[in-house]
Amino acid sequence: MTSMVATRNRRRNTCAAFLAVIVLTVSGCAGAGAKVGGTIGVLDPARILSDTNAGKKAKDNLAAFSKNRQTLIELDEKELRRMEEDFVKQASVLSPTAKREREEAFRRRMQEYQQKVTELNREVQEKQKDVMDGFRDKIEAVVGKVAKRLALQIVVDSSKGGVTLYREDALDISNQVIEEFNRDYP
Repeated sequence: MTSMVATRNRRRNTCAAFLAVIVLTVSGCAGAGAKVGGTIGVLDPARILSDTNAGKKAKDNLAAFSKNRQTLIELDEKELRRMEEDFVKQASVLSPTAKREREEAFRRRMQEYQQKVTELNREVQEKQKDVMDGFRDKIEAVVGKVAKRLALQIVVDSSKGGVTLYREDALDISNQVIEEFNRDYP
């Protein structure tokens, strides 16, 4: 019985010591100049993209690039439709050899078209990634400036799908970042 009591006392002492270490560590960090409370900001990167001059330009450039690629695809689609219509119209007068040749030519052209669509889609995705990566780098630089000016220790992504589940509206620094962004990147 006394050994059970002694074991319980040792566990309590161990837990108390562990908690004391945690409390000392936390209070030591706070005493060492780390600020606690009110030093967090939240930011919606999608707002920065849609509400800044540089973001609007980036979106417009991506849209123009995508539209250009879509136009190329549509031209090839028209050509394929024309080839198919011509084949259907002439199928009754073509020899079996000529039919096979036309069908084979159409299949080759269809494969080329599919490869081209895949390549153009890849180009659009790469362009989008490059533009967004460059824009993200600019956001990080501007957020750093604003965070230092406001004495923030951390800025958290508050966009949908981001890490923030709840936030006070007063913590949102998106407006300050948009203003700074428009000054730095007109």
